This record gives sequence, structure tokens and C-alpha cells, in this order.
Amino acid sequence: MPLEIVTVPCRTDNYAYLLRDTASGKVALVDAPEAAPIRAALAERDWPLDLILITHHHDDHIAGVDELRRAFRPEVVGAAADRRRLPPLDREVAEGDTIAVGDSVGTVMEVPGHTVGHIAFHFPDGPALFSADSLMVMGCGRLFEGSAEQMWDSLTRMAALPGETLVYSGHEYAAGNAAFASALDPAHAPTRERAEAITAARGRGEPTVPAPLGTERLTNPFLRATDPDLKAALGMPSSSDAQVFAAMRRRKDSF
Repeated sequence: MPLEIVTVPCRTDNYAYLLRDTASGKVALVDAPEAAPIRAALAERDWPLDLILITHHHDDHIAGVDELRRAFRPEVVGAAADRRRLPPLDREVAEGDTIAVGDSVGTVMEVPGHTVGHIAFHFPDGPALFSADSLMVMGCGRLFEGSAEQMWDSLTRMAALPGETLVYSGHEYAAGNAAFASALDPAHAPTRERAEAITAARGRGEPTVPAPLGTERLTNPFLRATDPDLKAALGMPSSSDAQVFAAMRRRKDSF
């Protein structure tokens, strides 16, 4: 396996991710909600920290960057479009740029919606998509800055990746997202069955992240906005996909 990925729980419901290229031993971190658990995970494995990859500017994704920079001297990488709201960047990236973690190479995707400067990192060798608060397990991020049209476009592009891609999102929100999905379309058996599995996993204290993108396409309502059955369940059979997505996102905000 060329890319070893370690999930690091942070704060109350955040996830950070350590990526180790097995050929070179180089290590990257996706987001830094807080430094202590990340430092502990690195120390436990006797790993360095060569890169910090930032998805967006919210404090619960960058609060640990400065301490980790002082401790490990990593290269800090983030979106050029959001440079003014991020910690000082050693490298600014945009859509289509590549990120090398040793021999493992990922691609930057600009995925505005949750914030206008949000980016994701796709590593085909994982295969892994680090989507933070854009595409989430059984859901998507709240539209704090971007429009519904922007988020729908972002989700559509991420959903087009290979189905075996594992989605590493930024929070443990699956239980609430699954409850919403079940309420939207109670007749949809795959959603109902996945909601039951998520409830059982959380009851055992198990994380729901990562999740296969193929499973997300089948059961995540925000990726099912093209589905005629879901449109009918919402009473929107003739609406555009983007309109259906926007209506679901508004409902989720008050769910």
C-alpha cells in the first residue's frame, strides 16, 4: 500500500489525517484542528511531519498549524485564493496543482460552497479524497459563504471520481446526516440500511469515516439530487438537479 493513512480524532468531532508515503517515509497532515493529538500520533509512530495541507480557513481546521510548524518545520500548503485568511503559507495552490508526499502524488480540487476558498486533495494511490467540510459522509457542509450552485458543482466534480475512492471528511457527522437522509426519503432501502449501520457503528464507538465514494453516491442525499425517485419524494419531479440540491440544503439547515 503506497499511502498509509491514519485518522486522528481532534476536539469534539473533528478528524485530522496523517498520510505516510511508504516508499520514502515522507509524512503529510491534512488539517490541524489542534496540535496535541497530532503530535501524540506522530510520536507514537516515530514519524516526521513534512507537509501540512490546509483545506480551508475555519479555526477548527487550522488552530494547530502554528504549534506544529514550530515543532516540525513542515511546508505549509493552502489555497492561493484564501491566503489572507490562512496561516502563512509556504506554497499556494489552485485547481489542478499537484502535491507530492514522497512518491505519492495528489491533485488539488477547488470545491467552494462551505467557504469560497475551500479546497480538497485527491490522492489516487490511496485511493483517497480529503474533502473536509465540502463532501461529508452522508452529507455536505453548510453554505457559510458560497452559493448552492457552487456547492452543487463542487459535489458533482468530486462524485465523478472512481467509486472505490475513500472519502475522508472533516467531522464525525454521519449519524445526524443519516437521520436527515432517512427523513427525506424513507422509502429508499439503501439509505435506510446505511442509517441503521451507522447507528450501530456509532453505538460501538466506531468512526464512520472514511466511506467509499460509491456508497456515498448511492445513499448521500446531496449526491442523489439527480435521482428521479428522490425528486418525487421531495415533490420536485420537474426541478433541476441544482434546485433539488438547494432545497435539501435549506431543509438540512433547520433539521
